[in-house]
Amino acid sequence: MIKNNQHLLNQFHVVLDALIIAGAWALAWYLMIGSRIFPAGYGVLPPRIYFSALIPIIPVYLILYWAFGLYQPKRTRTKRTEFFNICKANTIGLMLFTSILYLLRRSGYFAHFSTRMIAVFYLLNIAACGIERGGIRFILTRMRKQGFNQKHIVLVGFSDVSDMFIDACHRNPDWGYHIYGIVDDIVQDGATYKGVNVIGRISDLEQILAKNTIDEIAITLPLAAYEKLAGIVAVCEKSGVHTKFIPDYTNIISSKPSTEDMDGLPVINIRNVPLTDPVNASMKRLVDIFGSLFGIVLFSPVMLVTAVAIKLSSPGPVIFKQERVGLHNKPFMMYKFRSMVQQKPEDEKKGWTTKGDPRVTRVGRFIRKTSIDELPQFFNVLLGTMSLVGPRPERTQFVEMFKEEIPRYMIKHQVRPGMTGWAQVNGLRGDTSIYERVRYDIWYIENWSMALDFKILFMTIFKGFVNKNAY
Repeated sequence: MIKNNQHLLNQFHVVLDALIIAGAWALAWYLMIGSRIFPAGYGVLPPRIYFSALIPIIPVYLILYWAFGLYQPKRTRTKRTEFFNICKANTIGLMLFTSILYLLRRSGYFAHFSTRMIAVFYLLNIAACGIERGGIRFILTRMRKQGFNQKHIVLVGFSDVSDMFIDACHRNPDWGYHIYGIVDDIVQDGATYKGVNVIGRISDLEQILAKNTIDEIAITLPLAAYEKLAGIVAVCEKSGVHTKFIPDYTNIISSKPSTEDMDGLPVINIRNVPLTDPVNASMKRLVDIFGSLFGIVLFSPVMLVTAVAIKLSSPGPVIFKQERVGLHNKPFMMYKFRSMVQQKPEDEKKGWTTKGDPRVTRVGRFIRKTSIDELPQFFNVLLGTMSLVGPRPERTQFVEMFKEEIPRYMIKHQVRPGMTGWAQVNGLRGDTSIYERVRYDIWYIENWSMALDFKILFMTIFKGFVNKNAY
């Protein structure tokens, strides 16, 4: 029944999308050519030429919508993801159309085709398609919350991941998932957990599927019971019910694991690190190069005044160099303005700076509080040992200690360390919890995007420079 409903919904979507594409095209023609709202000028051709272009445009756009997954079930897909896919499909369509139009213009036949109209169509079509799908999503959500268009699902195996799945379904009634029951060998038959009944043992699964109308099966076995997986899959496939496997790896693998195909062998990467993608890494490196050059030029007067103040206030070098651990666990020299009295190398390794530390000079106290002491790290960024944004690097001796004491600490070295980071703009600087810092660093690594980097840089202006925990 669910499959038939989804098929009908997709057909409805296709027809509605075709009408919207045609309507957006007609409105763009009317606004830019047919009416007197805008001067006609260049681009006036007979209406039949403009509307005959819809013959190839509509099917091409529908194919693009299909290619970008706009006809897949929307139960767990976010509105933002769907809107971005609408924008991507329309942008590709615009590029295809303008490329073909450019080639045809050389023949002279479409030399006066209005490019203004194409641009208006692009914007109108995105807006109309977004409103249409938002409206359909709203109607389906209301229906599912009232008990209609439900998908009945059975969970096989009681584990942490089944617990998380039940909670997620309760938090998102708009998904329309009705958990019919749990099949498990450990929890007693007839027991209830969070409103879900245990309806039998795993050996009863075949009979349960035969006697009930189930739309989907989710295998949520605990790791210790994976030897039963092959038999369970065989029973599920024999029933013909769509089956999904939700692995119980939340304590082992990233919450957003990436998969790849190695000559037919499915591989799950333990941790999703977007910056391992060469394109992402290159984009970030370009931003680092231009950003560091801009920072050096912008803050050069501040750095010059700071250097003079340090030189006059206490004996010793202006720049303080210290070994830190960076990308791929490789050590590098990080530069800072010297903020303490000159010390012996063995004294520098004794510990962190604490509040009221007598080693900090008067100038040093100010430049540490305002983060001016960090400005020479723009040169680290330019050299490639650091990034503008990333986990803050730590000293070698502390890395050796933390990697034994703090789970997943070394994950932060899968990306370049940064001048500022997600942990720092959330107040985790200085004498704060290292466990919390690592948690924020890992979240940044797994959720990296260029937009997130710019957000952190923007937040640094207001939250990162002056910090109460910087002593």
